[in-house]
Amino acid sequence: MRSVSDATAGHVGVGWRHAHYAELLERSPTLDFLEVHSENFFADGGAALAVLERGRAQYPVSLHGVGLSLGSAVGLDNWHLDQLARLVQRVDPVRVSDHASFARGRFKGATVHAADLLPIPFSTEALGVLCANVGRVQDRLQRVFMVENLSAYLHWNPFDGERAWIETEFLTTLARRTGCQLLVDVNNIYVNALNAQLRDGVALDPVQSCRDWIDAIPADVVGEIHLAGHCHVSDAHGDIVIDDHGSRVCDAVWDLYRHAIGRFGNVPTLIEWDTDVPSLDVLLDEAWRARTHCTDVLQLLTRPTSQEGRS
Repeated sequence: MRSVSDATAGHVGVGWRHAHYAELLERSPTLDFLEVHSENFFADGGAALAVLERGRAQYPVSLHGVGLSLGSAVGLDNWHLDQLARLVQRVDPVRVSDHASFARGRFKGATVHAADLLPIPFSTEALGVLCANVGRVQDRLQRVFMVENLSAYLHWNPFDGERAWIETEFLTTLARRTGCQLLVDVNNIYVNALNAQLRDGVALDPVQSCRDWIDAIPADVVGEIHLAGHCHVSDAHGDIVIDDHGSRVCDAVWDLYRHAIGRFGNVPTLIEWDTDVPSLDVLLDEAWRARTHCTDVLQLLTRPTSQEGRS
């Protein structure tokens, strides 16, 4: 378990979206960092970059990407990586991250880019591709990069005789081979567990399966935690849970967050909210709840035992 000595409060930030640009700069609420989507600031100058620089003057900034396509066998997009490197140099973020997913591939002889985060197979070949691409990103940025676990709505079946890795083993091996860190999205873990329950029709305890997932990740490779809301969708095709980042964090995810803090320690925590964006006060209230949960767990971990108290 990661040491939590001298840790008295959670280290919490929020996703800074367009709806809150001006108000957050004016109010300067108590936050430990802001996180933005990297691709929104690739333009050379302009209003968006000017706002980001003002935010960076008031808070540490974390860059979270959605377009690197780290798992693509066709390799990384050179332009995209160049733009990210320029932004990193300009903003000097506290962390830079993207997803264990792919979006680029070959179609009819051309390289195409899907507007989605598609899951990669948990195979030895896919692990090699992911490691090579993450290594290239870290070499280009000259810093440790973070890779986030994905909420996935389809799964790849292994070829005959091919090894199927467990996701936690796959991600841990990625971190060990490349020296990258993992961004653990607790809501993504829970969404995947709920969908597995719906898909397989097995009366599993999704919370316990998520606890097991968290326990399988070494504490020293975790660099950040994400929290968000999700929604349930039912239609003619069936039931599914979507990681839409459009509501408050649910009670089960808060419970899992407390477990994650107990496992990983005082890891920086982000509140994500990307659809049906609420007032800034709602977002700040979620950040306050995260800080409270984190502080409670850290205090329990650092509290002397009764034996220590008598010594």
